[in-house]
Amino acid sequence: MTVRVRLAPSPTGNLHIGTARTAVFNWLFARHHGGKFILRIEDTDLERSRPEYTESILAGLSWLGLNWDEGPFFQSQRLDMYKEAVGKLLEQGLAYRCYTTSEELEALREAQKARGEAPRYDNRHRNLTPEQEAAYQAEGRSFVIRFQIDHEREIVWNDLVRGTMTWRGSDLGGDMVIARASEAGIGQPLYNFAVVVDDIDMQITHVIRGEDHIANTAKQILLYEAFGAKIPEFAHTPLILNMEGRKLSKRDGVTSITDFQNMGFTPEGLVNYMTLLGWSPPDSTEEIFTLETAAKEFSFERVNKAGAKFDWAKLDWLNSQYIHNMPIDKLTDLVIPFWQTAEFTFAGGRERPWLEQLVTLISQSLTRLVDAVAMSQPFFSETVEFSEEASQQLKQEGSAVALQGIFTALENQPQLLEATAQDIIKQVVKEQKLKKGLVMRSLRAALTGDVHGPDLIQSWLLLNQIGLDKPRLSQAITAAS
Repeated sequence: MTVRVRLAPSPTGNLHIGTARTAVFNWLFARHHGGKFILRIEDTDLERSRPEYTESILAGLSWLGLNWDEGPFFQSQRLDMYKEAVGKLLEQGLAYRCYTTSEELEALREAQKARGEAPRYDNRHRNLTPEQEAAYQAEGRSFVIRFQIDHEREIVWNDLVRGTMTWRGSDLGGDMVIARASEAGIGQPLYNFAVVVDDIDMQITHVIRGEDHIANTAKQILLYEAFGAKIPEFAHTPLILNMEGRKLSKRDGVTSITDFQNMGFTPEGLVNYMTLLGWSPPDSTEEIFTLETAAKEFSFERVNKAGAKFDWAKLDWLNSQYIHNMPIDKLTDLVIPFWQTAEFTFAGGRERPWLEQLVTLISQSLTRLVDAVAMSQPFFSETVEFSEEASQQLKQEGSAVALQGIFTALENQPQLLEATAQDIIKQVVKEQKLKKGLVMRSLRAALTGDVHGPDLIQSWLLLNQIGLDKPRLSQAITAAS
């Protein structure tokens, strides 16, 4: 048997972190077994589906490296198949037209609520006579197609994550609506029905999805049986929770993959973290691995039943590891768009070799790619703004003398090299009888506007290359006087 799994997102929003984690588990399982990962876009909700959301899904999966083998298939292009499938169930007497109005359904729910009962359809139109149907049609009533559910039936399956699962037909809310009507007859199919028709047609062997679909599984198994199809195996993965133990939502900040991109996470770091959201590798000390490495070890035996808490600190740490070990040319490619978004200009000698030197300078201090904006600000500004600490440093006794000495020494240096920069500092310390720490802190404040930052000498060399070190020193000398 060839393993065939699918991801079936609805394009009613951007690619969500929960959907992306489901995609990761499907991809890992397929690759582990040498199977196929299929992408299906469930866009039958015509009112809420948007092309831009489809693009978000496709782009997000591609960015994460979750390449699919077949698709994308679109449900909106498969409506004839669903109508044919509905017709088969009607012919077999397993489904029927229900003419109950929305007002009648509301009255039923209110009566059940008053009696303390769970809301459920009472199957009142299951056995309508042809005469009764004709009368309802004469009234101009519209209809839905309902699938018959045996209330006495027990539905059992072995979940790959949760073990034996048991549901009773009486817990499924009555006969299930599988399609709506249209002026032409059978109209839009509903989720539980369309997904089964698709999975049968695409020969899906394993359905891997979030635990919030467990109730749907019982209904879908009944539909598989009605079509005489082989029932796939099911694996219901834990939900992603916030640190308080509630389902991760927009209230927790970012939830879409686009948001994570904009925050400066790398695809390698994010997908590595998502792999660990609910799954643990055989070697519990191993935390950094590629998708390919994880696929070799992946199994549902190591997927947790409990919800997976989203830990921002852990994600940041993983992301930083990928940044710190990334080739400088690739890291520069990733950082440049963030500089462009910040409207940094690359004029005045800020060409590719210089940019790579700057990235080298700050790379080991980056946690997220977006951090490069604040760290690089002094290198893209023609003038410098002094922080409060930097202003206080420039007011220190001896600071102005130190900066003047450095400025004077630079007058005789056509090109600044690392050894030369070190010699200038030593010279000023010796001649002005100043402490080296004072000189270094004052120089950093003058060049970058802060008393903290990346390597001072390398920062100085970069600013010297674009002719900004002497103007900065002059500005600081004035501020220190």
